[in-house]
This record gives sequence, C-alpha cells and structure tokens, in this order.
Amino acid sequence: MKILVINAGSSSLKYQLINIETEEVLAKGNVERIGIKGGSLTHKAGGRTFVIEKEIKDHTEAIQLVLNELIDGEAGVIKSMDEIDAVGHRVVASGEAFKKTTLVTDEVMKTMDEIAELAPLHNPAAIKGVNACRAVMPDKKMALVFDTSFHQTMPDYAYLYAIDYDDYKTYQVRKYGAHGTSHKYVSQMAAEYLKRDPAELKIITCHLGNGSSISAVKGGMCIDTSMGFTPLAGVPMGTRSGDIDAAAVEFLCEKKGMDIHEALVYLNKKCGMLGVSGVSSDYRDLTAAAKEGNYRAQLALNMFSYACKKYIGAYMAALGGLDAIVFTAGVGENTPHIRASILADLQSFGIKLDEAKNNYSNDGAIHEISAEGAKVKVLVIPTNEELVIARETAALL
Repeated sequence: MKILVINAGSSSLKYQLINIETEEVLAKGNVERIGIKGGSLTHKAGGRTFVIEKEIKDHTEAIQLVLNELIDGEAGVIKSMDEIDAVGHRVVASGEAFKKTTLVTDEVMKTMDEIAELAPLHNPAAIKGVNACRAVMPDKKMALVFDTSFHQTMPDYAYLYAIDYDDYKTYQVRKYGAHGTSHKYVSQMAAEYLKRDPAELKIITCHLGNGSSISAVKGGMCIDTSMGFTPLAGVPMGTRSGDIDAAAVEFLCEKKGMDIHEALVYLNKKCGMLGVSGVSSDYRDLTAAAKEGNYRAQLALNMFSYACKKYIGAYMAALGGLDAIVFTAGVGENTPHIRASILADLQSFGIKLDEAKNNYSNDGAIHEISAEGAKVKVLVIPTNEELVIARETAALL
C-alpha cells in the first residue's frame, strides 16, 4: 500500500509518498509560493533532486504538479496514479468534533469549515489542501490526521480552563495541544528502544523547534501538554510568546494602540526568541550571537531553557515519577547546549547527562545521552510525523 502524505500551508505544500509495507519514503518534496510570484516545486526521488520553477495559481494546481512528478518518466517513482492507495492529510486542530483519524467525506469537510476558527493560522490551509486533492483525485480515499488527536486522552481537569463552564460547553474553549503526531511517534520509539511495555512507562517528550511543545505521556497516553487552545501557549518559541498573563495583553493593546487581532499577530509573529533577542528566531543565530556576548540573545536562550525545565518539573509531578525524557525536532535533535541547559541541576531527580554522549554528531539515529547509572533515561529521537500520518491513514483504511 502506498500512501501520499500531504501537509498544506497557506502558500506551501509538503508531501511524501510512503510504501507502508516497508515504511520507505519513495519520494518527497515541497511546493513553495503558491499563488505568489516565484513559485517552485522541489522533488526528491531516487537520490536525485528535481526543481521546477513556475507560477502556481492555487493548491489544486500544486497537487497536479506533484502528481505529474510522481509519475514522470525521469523523476517519477510510480507508473500511474492507480498505485496511490490513499492520501493522508495533516490537520492541526480537530476541536471536540473529531477524536481520532477520520475518513474524508462531504459531511466531515462541512464540519472542518465550521471549526476552522479554532486554528485560523493552520486549518484553513489544510482544508485547501484536502479540497485540492479531492478535485484532482476524486476517487481516492483520504484521511484527516490531527495534531490534536494524541492529546484527546488528557483528563478534563488537565485540559479545561477555569472559565465559566457554560462558555466552555458553548464555545469549546479548552486546551487541545499540538504536535501530537510527533509526541506519539517518539514516545512509542522510546518504549521500543528501552525494550519496555509502553503501558508501564512515564515519559516526557520535548518537541523543540521554531514551535515547541512538551507532553507528559503515561502508559502510552498523553495526560498533559504545554500548548493550549492554540499553539501560542506553553514555552516561548521562535516568534511566539508562550504563556502570558491575559491582562498584560490588554495593557499592551492600550499602550501600542492594537486591537485584539493585531495583538494575536504580535504574540504569534513578533515575540518569543525574536522579540526578546532582537536578533533572530533561529536558535543557531541566537547561539552565535550569545557567543559574541550579545546579552539579549543569551537572555532569550536562558528564558527558553528555564521554561522547558519548569514544564519538565511540573510533568514529573503530574506523572508521579519519570522513566525517560525524549528530545526531538529541529532544536531538540540538533542543539546539545540547549539540552544541557534544560536539564542542568536536575541530578536530584535522577536526571544526569553524559557530556560526551550529548555532543554527538547528528546521524539520524536514536541516541541515549544520559550518564551511566542515571535513574532517568534521556534520549534524542528524530521525529517522523509523516510516517505517523501514513500509518494512521493505512490503519483507518
């Protein structure tokens, strides 16, 4: 069975074609600047890279371009579209409408339109991707795989906000979390690596990148996560503020003359590491600037590490103990000094890094970086959200 995985953004579209039997990635690529001047497709297959530069009007045209490459005589990996058994779409937010991976139908897409406002920066783009695929491949079965699904096992006292309960019921304002496919994948891989039954493990998974979230996983199920109603909550991120007092937002609106919509753009796009440092949202740039003595760049890194440390401490308490910590995603996999900073001074909790192991060269493998004899295992596990989407789609069908 071959599954085409689609991750649609507002002006971009990433894809992978995966053979689910072998879990091999047959081809992958990225369509950029959809609907914007300077569009392009970068397609990788068979160890080669193919680039097409052309104006791409909309997501439907982008999908058709992808399919053309997949069956192309030189760049292609399949003979015809008949070899694609199904399409799995990454969707950020499910609200309370969908608890798990869901087959695409007209009724489902109607509901998706109704809940689009729960993730206005992400869901409308995903809907565009689904509609484009349905237009080009009307006979293919398709599935929606939600970032929020893994977090649906949180207990109500963990996902509810202390607002009027009737408002929660009416407007579905609660914690949903994000990065669920990543947290699910690395927690399962951790159990495999440790050769233990997931049902007996207590794991904290740290998906750290330009967007970051931390989850508490008990018995293979999420019991809490740092992101909230939207991906804005939790630790400070590349350009997102993370947790902030709502009254401070009102204060800033008054002082800066912003309305609430402008405030959300400010908190999502102009804060976090970028806002604190004044240098960049990229942790590599921050690290370089900090080494040169830039106080604000170092401050941003310190704030990030401290926030992650606090969530880890809180989730150790929520889990009632801890067997393993997992780092994943761009920052989590590639930035040893940030991992060391997050876990510094936690020896009394059985957490201790081996400095040499922590400074390994990233080779895409799982690495155990905890010191010999440490009670809590610390692992770095490369994430694979596309594979989870393909697995979920295949399982549904």
